[in-house]
Amino acid sequence: MISQQERRQAADALFEAGRNCQPIAQVSKTWPAMEIEDSYVVQQMWAEKRVQAGARVIGHKIGLTSRAMQQASKMTEPDYGVLLDDMTYADGARIPVARFSAPRLEVELAFVLGKQVGGKNVTIYDVLDATAYVTPALEIIDYRTEVPRAIVDTIADNAAAAGMVTGGRPVRPMDVDLRWCAATLSKNGVIEESGVSAAIMGHPAMGIVWLANRLARHDIMLQPGHILLAGSFTRPVNVAAGDVIHADFGPLGSIGVSFY
Repeated sequence: MISQQERRQAADALFEAGRNCQPIAQVSKTWPAMEIEDSYVVQQMWAEKRVQAGARVIGHKIGLTSRAMQQASKMTEPDYGVLLDDMTYADGARIPVARFSAPRLEVELAFVLGKQVGGKNVTIYDVLDATAYVTPALEIIDYRTEVPRAIVDTIADNAAAAGMVTGGRPVRPMDVDLRWCAATLSKNGVIEESGVSAAIMGHPAMGIVWLANRLARHDIMLQPGHILLAGSFTRPVNVAAGDVIHADFGPLGSIGVSFY
């Protein structure tokens, strides 16, 4: 474990790295005694600094939802980060790459809550009951530290969350079989990735179940109106200035954005 002062120093360094788009050395190298719980505290401190600077918390993202990604990160569970209002983009947006260091895209489903959910022993039925609608989404992930990264680097760095795009056709959670929502991700007219949402722990809502129970340790509830990115069901795709992106979710519509 590291001290509260060291946690604050790490959060300050990550905040400046994000503001300047200049990655810093891995926090695991600067503070080698950092553990998982330290990294979540650093993330929370970073988020508080962003809120003090004018941002607003609008939800969470869940990462490492596939077994392969957990094994690669030497983890046995997912991780999570905070979503802020200035991270959001609408379908059709032109997105400046200058806001990021090395942006990549992941295909996801976003759950938007209509009711509060949380506490101990949350089930998938609680999550589905609390969800107002589900909509297609893209997550923009980015690094504010150098690579390669240990899991504490990723978690402290807001689980790599840097932006999100929502679009397509919203659906109520019981109106479709959410396990079998599929998508292709095209860059400049070439399909780079495809996947199906059952790859997320068997059901995309299971990541949110994990998140609700994980946050209960800190007496945090998921609030009405919050957007929850349930986890990627494709590998990340690099993007650069000039790229045109099209994500086709079939019956749920599509999302298109470009980068400049």
